[in-house]
Amino acid sequence: QVQVVESGGGLVQPGGSLRLSCTASGTHLSIYTMKWYRQAPGKEREFVAGIIGGRVTNYADSVSGRFTISSDNAKKTAYLQMNNLKPEDTAVYYCNAVYYKGTTGFWGQGTQVTVSS
Repeated sequence: QVQVVESGGGLVQPGGSLRLSCTASGTHLSIYTMKWYRQAPGKEREFVAGIIGGRVTNYADSVSGRFTISSDNAKKTAYLQMNNLKPEDTAVYYCNAVYYKGTTGFWGQGTQVTVSS
């Protein structure tokens, strides 16, 4: 079955950087889009960034200019480079891998990012 695994989370001081990775496995199908979401305590899960076909990207306003999403289609891996992190970026970050447009895709288990001094 399809598995999605995130990694790279941790504790970082404000202004610091982290790079998250997300790898999908379990099928030979090509990925249509990979997206990052996050969920802070007591809040709903929110969209962070997405990439389609390894080229077209979009970002939430709150992270635009600080976060960069990229992907390696051959490895079915997406990355989220997070710079100038702020305490409000603290959340569990989830990856969503979608194989067919219009479907819900597959979710990873999440990776914790904590921004604190």
